[in-house]
Order: sequence, then C-alpha cells, then structure tokens
Amino acid sequence: MNMDELDQAISALPFEEPPAGLRASILLATAYRPAPAFSMLELAAIGAMGAIGLWLIVLLISGGGTLFVHTIATIGSFLSRALTNPAIVAWLAAGAATALWLSLFTGFQPVVAASQRSGRRASR
Repeated sequence: MNMDELDQAISALPFEEPPAGLRASILLATAYRPAPAFSMLELAAIGAMGAIGLWLIVLLISGGGTLFVHTIATIGSFLSRALTNPAIVAWLAAGAATALWLSLFTGFQPVVAASQRSGRRASR
C-alpha cells in the first residue's frame, strides 16, 4: 500500500461532525478570554491594605484612641531609630541600587514574559 492509497483510505473514513459551537467555545476559553480584573501585585496590595485596615479597626475597638496613638508613636520611634543607623541605611541603599541596576539590565521584563521566554529556549 503506497501513501496515496493510504491517504484515500483515511479520507474515506466516516468522521463524526464536531459538536455545534466547539470552535467558538475553544476560542472563548483561549484567545478571547478576558483579562483578569487585577494582577497578582494588585491583589497583594489590596490584601495588605485590607489586613492593615482590619488591624486598625480591631485596635480601635479593643483599646480606643490612646492605644492607637501609643502604637503609632512606637512604630515611628522604631522607624526613626532604624533609619538613623548607618548600617541599615547602607544595606537599604545597596539593595535599592542592585534592584535598579538589575531592572535596567533586564530592560524591565515582567517575570511571566521572562519565564515563558526561557521555557521556549529550553524546548528548542
């Protein structure tokens, strides 16, 4: 049996028709899928703000205003002590400089695009 006969035999097979709307449902699930409402970074920020808001509400209900003022003063005191320490400021500056250098070096590539790009290279 040569290839032409095999092709004719395959095309003579009775194939079942695909269900109605299969192509449309595949396109809706892949190419036309709407973008998510929030990115992962935005969801993390919303969650953090919600946690801080809930913490402030519980703090006000449990201790009232004086406990809140005392807590804010304690946080401010800690931050002022930490940011006047030269070693901490040097480490923060080194970290910020490294992040800036890496961002400029990679050209502000999003993490998702970079992972897909490396995955395509590995599969070649």
